[in-house]
Amino acid sequence: MLIPKRNGGERKRFDAVVVGTGPNGLAAAIAVAREGYAVRAYEAAATVGGGTRSAELTRPGFVHDVCSAIHPLGVGSPFFRTLPLAEHGLDWVQPEAPLAHPLDGGTAVVLERSVEETAAGLGDDGEPYRALVGPLVARWESIVDDVLGPIGLPRRPIAVARFGARALPSVESLCSRHFKGRHARALFAGLAAHSILPLDRKLTAGVALTLSVLGHAVGWPLPRGGSQRIADALTAHLQSLGGEVVTNTAIGSLDELPAARAVLLDVTPRQLVAIGGDRMRPRYRRRLERYRYGPGAFKVDWALDAPIPWAAPECARAATVHLGGTATEIALSERAAWQGDIAEHPFVLLAQPTLFDPSRAPAGKHTAWAYCHVPHGSRVDMTDRIEAQVERFAPGFRDRIIERHTMGPLELEAYNPNYVGGDIAGGVMDLKQAFARPVASRDPYRVGIEELYLCSASTPPGGGVHGMCGYHAARSALRRSLR
Repeated sequence: MLIPKRNGGERKRFDAVVVGTGPNGLAAAIAVAREGYAVRAYEAAATVGGGTRSAELTRPGFVHDVCSAIHPLGVGSPFFRTLPLAEHGLDWVQPEAPLAHPLDGGTAVVLERSVEETAAGLGDDGEPYRALVGPLVARWESIVDDVLGPIGLPRRPIAVARFGARALPSVESLCSRHFKGRHARALFAGLAAHSILPLDRKLTAGVALTLSVLGHAVGWPLPRGGSQRIADALTAHLQSLGGEVVTNTAIGSLDELPAARAVLLDVTPRQLVAIGGDRMRPRYRRRLERYRYGPGAFKVDWALDAPIPWAAPECARAATVHLGGTATEIALSERAAWQGDIAEHPFVLLAQPTLFDPSRAPAGKHTAWAYCHVPHGSRVDMTDRIEAQVERFAPGFRDRIIERHTMGPLELEAYNPNYVGGDIAGGVMDLKQAFARPVASRDPYRVGIEELYLCSASTPPGGGVHGMCGYHAARSALRRSLR
């Protein structure tokens, strides 16, 4: 059971204290607790979860994922796969297809579970797709620990080097070398847009390849009942190991924490400076203050009286749908957010969970979730633009809306302070900051104060619901502070 906020000045000593109960904070707490150490985690909100919370945002009975919704990295996480989360109520639902990407004219390209079936839908680009993605899928189990690992010498250097050679370029460069048709190029542009980078930047190919490989290797599932079930299962497992969780307790300073041998913070550099900056060496603090945050997100949740009426019926086979048309259109949308402009036709990432998990809405009703990228801290209401993109590929969509709920960058940051300016990735993931996250360091999880560690998405391997940032931070703490 969660421990309520305590009154008074209790200073009980723990082996480790964690601040923040997003997936990374909970992963860090579990990784320490399962070694037999006493752990307490603090959460400012009333419920655990960070970016994996669910709530009735529109009407009673309609359960919406407040932030993240679809979790290929969750089911593929090397750390999560070692935990008995199913015993604590986590049930992954696999849609028939991981992803659909409709095009004008009532057609769609589909990322299928099978490499062969996906290639069959790409026409002349089928064989190049098979040659590019197939070997990575075959090797995925052998390289996933390194792909989602800390910066360092890989365990399987040859396999990782082969992946890196394909992952390092921009997605525009990758597509120009491998694909000629609009279907494959649109598919990869949409996948790469998850990087929240302009598509001519390096590493965008790596994001596209990782997500496509995950679709084939583990799928793009959703948790039955909502993303909150991920956090709830992690919390239940932590408690089974003897760990404690305290909610409704914001931590503004290290002085507010009980004595502990290690402190792990699931926060971004901005909050890290606020919480512990006065104890940091000035030079290190200045490096943290130069950490860069990227574009924000604008999100809409809908309660619907019927499923989305897609013009391309293939879209009903996937829980995730990418709405942006051609690769050129998607590139223009993503560049606009970086340049401080508003895209009239934004690239929209949409989830339709109730097609596969009817428990989230009253009988016969549905929910849908969508967001687009906007300039950092933007105050522009993107509702009409997002709904126009859905209507473009699903005529009659607006007629099915019962109620909507919107969150812009500032609302997202108010809900989860780690989303600075609406940046849901915990900071820019370009070539420089992917390898210097939060700063260039042999151990990026140690943050310049003895016994203090950073365990958020602002450390390698970065954003996503996988818990690996927390796990690696915990391993660092176990080596250095909890020996």
